[in-house]
Amino acid sequence: MYQFDSGSADNPQGVLETLADSPGGEAAHSRGMNLATLAWEHREEADKAVAARAPEWPTQRQPIIDRNILRLGIYEMRHENTPAGVVISEAVELAKEFGTDKSASFVNALLDSILHEAEAE
Repeated sequence: MYQFDSGSADNPQGVLETLADSPGGEAAHSRGMNLATLAWEHREEADKAVAARAPEWPTQRQPIIDRNILRLGIYEMRHENTPAGVVISEAVELAKEFGTDKSASFVNALLDSILHEAEAE
């Protein structure tokens, strides 16, 4: 998703080829690419959800890692059968590993807010 957001969205095959030297096999790469592509296709939905909860952090001001972790997490919570608690935990771990010092708390707060709103509905 980072590559999509950096201008490679029109070349998914090129993005997939960059995974050749990454850990995991072809099946894992294919599943990850599929998930990233679907989350990217639903990014406007995710961006609107985040904007409603963090208007002081519009999409273009968010670090690229944070916004794509959020897009992935929101996609998984809304469109996959992955339990929301698992999605949030994995998103927070990604934010800790790849984001800034504040990324994990930002991602956790926003995904938790989206989860509680969905539960209330």
